[in-house]
Amino acid sequence: MQRVAISQMTSGIDPDANARSIVAAIGSAEMGGASMLFTPEMCGLLDQKRSRASEIITTEEDDRVLAAARDAAARAGIWVALGSLAIAREDGHWANRAFVIDSSGEIAGRYDKLHMFDVDLATGESWRESSAYQAGNAVVTVETPLGRLGLSICYDIRFPALFEALGKAKCDVIAIPAAFTVPTGNAHWHLLQRARAIEASAYVVAAAQVGQHEDGRSTYGHSLLVDPWGEILLDMGGAEPSVGFAEVNSSRIANVRKQLPSLANRRNIAI
Repeated sequence: MQRVAISQMTSGIDPDANARSIVAAIGSAEMGGASMLFTPEMCGLLDQKRSRASEIITTEEDDRVLAAARDAAARAGIWVALGSLAIAREDGHWANRAFVIDSSGEIAGRYDKLHMFDVDLATGESWRESSAYQAGNAVVTVETPLGRLGLSICYDIRFPALFEALGKAKCDVIAIPAAFTVPTGNAHWHLLQRARAIEASAYVVAAAQVGQHEDGRSTYGHSLLVDPWGEILLDMGGAEPSVGFAEVNSSRIANVRKQLPSLANRRNIAI
């Protein structure tokens, strides 16, 4: 049995303020007895004004939020899954990049978001993530105190092939950090998170952005921990930033996979 902490955030346009929130959440996770903390997508900077963001986004080596999280993780002696940060790549593009930090502050894994959020919503909202960010090209898993952790980010949740690959990798836990819009959250958030947990027979940890942000957007919240049977063990609601706690039980994973062996029964189908 491992205790996990989830930081539900309302990240803004000041990386230093966001870093302070993350460091405080790491402290709360330590005090609460968690072995690992999860944060949302774009926890270091949430700014849809790209001309302003371009003055702040730096390389991984120079990112102050990443450095602060690594230092705090080492001091607390816990693992941290940073949902994602905006990182400047060597080729001049940006990456929406997740990091897994171990209890000594070392980076144990990185994942660049595979699927770019390019949509026009009925509400009039329009998003073109691909105009600034370069998509990743690799499925990533990391061995952690919770077991094998599979990495994804937000819009990835709508593409089953990624989660089929994570299921084949026998992930025990899948992180799905997000900054979901309110309309899409109301329609699909809980449904998709539960589906991904069920089909992978794994826990899903979905740390989410919530509320009204400095850049004008609103996000859905409802950070979740879902067990391998699809049962929601924690729902942090859609109102406030906070740190929540729940348990990951390895025996629950084994029992579900024995009771419903969909991973073992899966066939490769050529179409």
